[in-house]
Amino acid sequence: MPHRKLIARLQAVGGLSERDKLRLARMPYRVKSLADGEYAVREGDKPGSCIVVIEGFLARQRVVNDRNQISSFYLPGDMPDLPTLHLPIADCDLCSVGSSTIAAVPHSSLREMMAESPGLTHVFWRETLLQGAIYREWVENLGARQALGRLAHLLCELTTRMEFVGLADNGSFRIPLTQQDVADACGLSIVHVNRTIQELRGLGIIEWENHILTLLRADELQVVAEFSPEYLHELNPSRGSVSKAGLGF
Repeated sequence: MPHRKLIARLQAVGGLSERDKLRLARMPYRVKSLADGEYAVREGDKPGSCIVVIEGFLARQRVVNDRNQISSFYLPGDMPDLPTLHLPIADCDLCSVGSSTIAAVPHSSLREMMAESPGLTHVFWRETLLQGAIYREWVENLGARQALGRLAHLLCELTTRMEFVGLADNGSFRIPLTQQDVADACGLSIVHVNRTIQELRGLGIIEWENHILTLLRADELQVVAEFSPEYLHELNPSRGSVSKAGLGF
């Protein structure tokens, strides 16, 4: 059910009343399964609905100077095209990374819910602001860090966001990314990505086998990445000290 991860995501970053949770649980939707590389939205589309990621990953991407550039990954619970409620033309492609499942919620239903609930209006607005904050962090990551820091930062962010929706188990989760996906997200070549992953493995900081990523020493990865989770704006940022799974929460 698409509302479960969406509620978990919005609860983590915005807070929800019981009545608003019920509204989300009752929202209409249409489920679609996507194969690896299949598009959910194409640049220039005029969507009449917003997507909720149920399973898997989506990537926001554009081709720039003949190179594919990924500018964000979207995880279960995320609504990657929420801005289309007010910006009707999609400005990027949304593509499935590995297989994924999405739900399309009509714009009309979302507008109706927000008209009934100032709380939902607030939390959806907050979610669009958080997407902007993540985007700015990615720009700074690409512009200011070397390869090791870029990759480490990406892994810290993905782990933290997976924790928000209960999909990271003791610092370990399934990550469908290929080395090409990482290269497109970090502005690196595949060869450079491979060397950087091997460096992190050699330091004993991560394990990454068969699409399962495990942070062995999350605190050290955080230092390499210069990672601070404040830009993700979780409402309960004090769940524990830095640990293998906690990343500072």
